[in-house]
Amino acid sequence: MGVLKGQKGSEIPITREGVGVNAGVSSTKRRRWAKLMPFFVALVVVAEIIFLGRLDMVKNATMVRTWTNSFYFASMREGAMSSQQKEAFDALGLNNHNENCEDWLEQEDAITYSRDFEKKPILVSGAEEGWISCSVGCKFGFEFGSNKKYDAKIGSSQDVTTASVIRSMESSQYYPELNIKEARWRRYNVVMTTSLSSDVPVGYFSWAEYEIMAPLQPKVEISLAAAFISNCRSHNFRLEALEGLEKENIKIDSYGICHRNRDGSVDKVETLKRYKFSLAFENSNEEDYVTEKFFQSLVAGAIPVVVGAPNIQEFAPSTGSVLHIKELSDIPSIAKAMKYLAENPDAYNQSLRWKYEGPSDSFKALVDMAAVHSSCRLCIYLASKIRESEERNPGFQKRPCKCTRGLETIYHIYVRERGRFEMDSIFLRSVNLTLNALESAVLAKFKSSNHVPIWKKQRPESIKGDELKIYRIYPVGMTQRQALYTFKFNGDSDLRKYVESHPCPKFEVIFV
Repeated sequence: MGVLKGQKGSEIPITREGVGVNAGVSSTKRRRWAKLMPFFVALVVVAEIIFLGRLDMVKNATMVRTWTNSFYFASMREGAMSSQQKEAFDALGLNNHNENCEDWLEQEDAITYSRDFEKKPILVSGAEEGWISCSVGCKFGFEFGSNKKYDAKIGSSQDVTTASVIRSMESSQYYPELNIKEARWRRYNVVMTTSLSSDVPVGYFSWAEYEIMAPLQPKVEISLAAAFISNCRSHNFRLEALEGLEKENIKIDSYGICHRNRDGSVDKVETLKRYKFSLAFENSNEEDYVTEKFFQSLVAGAIPVVVGAPNIQEFAPSTGSVLHIKELSDIPSIAKAMKYLAENPDAYNQSLRWKYEGPSDSFKALVDMAAVHSSCRLCIYLASKIRESEERNPGFQKRPCKCTRGLETIYHIYVRERGRFEMDSIFLRSVNLTLNALESAVLAKFKSSNHVPIWKKQRPESIKGDELKIYRIYPVGMTQRQALYTFKFNGDSDLRKYVESHPCPKFEVIFV
């Protein structure tokens, strides 16, 4: 008799029906037929595949699987299974065909973690910042001398069981300890900087802080550009760039301390709205170091002319919306482009078309990250690490994570939206283990629960959208630089290899 291992090691027997002396065929003949059955089925399967030829392969496999299973289950009902067949059925997971694979996996893969983060939230020693809610229990504060055990501390921790967190929005060119490698060398467990490669990025961008989609205003100033520069000893060539543009006959109104020729007692954004261009010159050229200078330019609808992050185009709301001075030799060509755009309204408006049509999906995916406060994202990061550590225990390695029925294997996969903590289950079938199937399963799962994206409350009304749309699906644990820009499965075979080599894999999804 074949058995299926159920929860807590219970065994579910296979029942046999209709066996008797009046079955119409002698038991000897039935046993002989049962032994030949696997070979007969195999021949029929091969013939069926050849016959179906170039028809849709997923559809074909389903037809063949269903037809083949009918023979197997008919054999079971006849009670003519040999011991070898029973062993084969056990190996294939066919011994309890009435039980749904998905339901069985939900039960067998279920995990009870040792810590409930709602009852025992993540505790961080440090000043609490303004945020409302979080998808995981999360508390900041100072309670030294109490019996509470902190999970992390903002700053260096002397307790090896408490994670040390370095957190800053400054440039690592001014503060070397903010460089990720340097921070690791200093034994910081969690790095929170403007770098999208850090553990928990803390960028300047935010829908809540910047009215990025604010309407355009008339460009009434005679000068082409405005500048607000007050640090005259920067680590790059921004002052030389300003002077170089002026030598190319670009008229600039400077409101900052450096090269001031206008009264600086003005509202910066309201002032920028009157100019065609804004000199968004940072104090250092560092990847991902993009400050309020750039985002205020976007709010104002003044085309940013940038000296700063070498990857500034990744922060652009659309193609052609940013002018980038990578080095001083670029100044003549940038000056020429500024003059051309200023003299050709159609070309200038094309650079600002995102104000009317909406920014690119990549821009929305970037800014949406800030819809969850960095303090909450720190708690999600810490809680995820705690669970990952627990899942490495031997007991957690015994989850099946997949179930075989006939010729098909069903894989148990977990997914969550970026910015949330708990995971949801989806299932992929071996006959259709593709990138399209993964996206379809994720969409179906979230649509079935009427899911509201986490950024919905913050985005401007004009770009909220009505339908769930996936921008990226990536394995949990990747940095935001990988998730947004560098990670990509190399086709369906790469996804299959990942799923097969990572039992119960976890993914995050970014909706736009």
